[in-house]
Amino acid sequence: MKMVVGYLSHSTSVMADGFHSLSDGSSNIVGLIGIALASRPANEEYPYGHSKYETLTTLGIAVILLFVSYQIIIAAISKFMHPVPLVIEPLTLILMSITLVINIWVVWYEKGQGKALHSDILTADAMHTKSDVIVTIGVILTLIALKFNLPLWIDPLVSLIVVGFILHEAYEIFEEVSGTLLDKAATNSKQITEIVLSVDGALAVHNIRSRGNLSIIYIDMHVMVEAAMSIEEGHDLCHRIENAIRLEYTTEVQVIIHLEPYTLERANRHKI
Repeated sequence: MKMVVGYLSHSTSVMADGFHSLSDGSSNIVGLIGIALASRPANEEYPYGHSKYETLTTLGIAVILLFVSYQIIIAAISKFMHPVPLVIEPLTLILMSITLVINIWVVWYEKGQGKALHSDILTADAMHTKSDVIVTIGVILTLIALKFNLPLWIDPLVSLIVVGFILHEAYEIFEEVSGTLLDKAATNSKQITEIVLSVDGALAVHNIRSRGNLSIIYIDMHVMVEAAMSIEEGHDLCHRIENAIRLEYTTEVQVIIHLEPYTLERANRHKI
């Protein structure tokens, strides 16, 4: 709807907003594919599951945003060099307002579901649509201003401002997914230490590592116990530590624990 309105009114800013919405729709298709791939169960070839497919497709959304930004910049430069009078009718403003109301509802619903389902793809897409709402408001204000005979260069200028929003959004997505792909720490080691030491039988903990995303977190660590502890007691302790950690997180958590006999020499070596 926006692209048709932009074409008929010769408005670069409306066309830019239309491209932005088109990329949002395209990213939803990419997201559906990513979620379908990510939901497949773990197997021998992928023992940790396929959750990173969702992260990869989220990265694909950022690539789409960069492509859209390039297209808008080219169109804006052309309009600066060759201004074209705009044709702004009341219907134009009505149609833009309808798309605005729809997108406000989409942002509210999708953001809530992204948090509830711990989904990278839904959260990223809600961010995308939120910027679409801000852009549409700016474009509507621009059309109103041009209706009162303001200079034509305002239209391509606003389209470049739209590009700024899109590029900022792409940067935020890149920053978010790169942490998952590069196995950035997914938890606070100090918090994990406090949880472990609160479990009776755990004397010290070190070498805490974590990775993951909003849907699943993997944690591994070394826990020191009494040297005389039996295998059965150690096994029970590991389960109690795992349960204590899982209670602190709303997402799925998988924990691997390596037990060590506690000695002063070993504790000093790890500065515990």
